[in-house]
Amino acid sequence: MEIRPEDVTFVFSRSSGPGGQNVNKVSSRVTVLLDPDVLPGLSASDKSRVRRRLASRIDREGRIRVVSQRFRTQGANRRAALERLGELIEQALQRPKPRRRRTRPSRSAVERRLRDKKHRGRMKRLRQGDADTGTE
Repeated sequence: MEIRPEDVTFVFSRSSGPGGQNVNKVSSRVTVLLDPDVLPGLSASDKSRVRRRLASRIDREGRIRVVSQRFRTQGANRRAALERLGELIEQALQRPKPRRRRTRPSRSAVERRLRDKKHRGRMKRLRQGDADTGTE
């Protein structure tokens, strides 16, 4: 899903982890905040579905929150966060596949299965030697 930069709020902060002086000086970590109500082209039911499916990522103000600090540069983290936000919204909008209706095998299929089963058992019994005579 394409998200317009004017619809989101960017918050920049210092990244954690290794990186020496660079980590201590540069605010390369990016937090993207998006209010689902401003998403263009979505119905009210789609917006509520996004809210429900992404509930763990929604803050007190009702905005979806995505953080990226994987890259050393702010620009790369900004692109990564926007891309991840788009993926999350697309996944949230996916409708679940309908469950398969259970069907029963037809009577002829059941009879054929049992007939074949009896036949296999009969063949196996014929292959066994006579236990009294000691043959294999």
